[in-house]
Amino acid sequence: MARFDVTDAEWALIEPYLPVAATGPLPRRLRDQFNGILWRFRTGSGWRDVPDRYGPWSTLYSRFNAWAKAGVFCALMEALIAEAAARGQVGLELVSVDSTIVRAHQESAGLAVAGETLDALEQALTEEKGAALPQQPPVLRVMRRKSPPAPTASTVRTRRRTTIAPRYGDAAGPGRRWPGSAAPGAG
Repeated sequence: MARFDVTDAEWALIEPYLPVAATGPLPRRLRDQFNGILWRFRTGSGWRDVPDRYGPWSTLYSRFNAWAKAGVFCALMEALIAEAAARGQVGLELVSVDSTIVRAHQESAGLAVAGETLDALEQALTEEKGAALPQQPPVLRVMRRKSPPAPTASTVRTRRRTTIAPRYGDAAGPGRRWPGSAAPGAG
């Protein structure tokens, strides 16, 4: 058994929740495969880097993929939490969620809602709470900003642009020189 493999006591809790096929051969190395999956996620390495002692990497990946699609890991987590709660070993004081862990998308900073949608939301809130909207805490209403006034002749500034010669090729034309360049034939 490797350093971080599941102990016998932990395996006794986990094994009943891992599925075994009703037909066909039983997985002889189920515990090794489970430890291989844990090793892969604990180290953050690729599937091909899983040590041979856990079995072929393709078998581990197939087993993980099938279990993930079947919801085995979610059911296992719920069962282990329920078992810990039954033993009185669940401590919610260890749960911590803050903004350094959970990040919102940058577009979630503000929500622009159309007037009809906001009215429908306010109506649903009134119906759900059973109180008229003015008696409830104020709802923040986001309004669209008015567009700035169109520029008038007095506010528009024109600026004279200087024409710039192209950068590439002999754009100066035959017989012409760029300032600071050597004369033809000089050299």
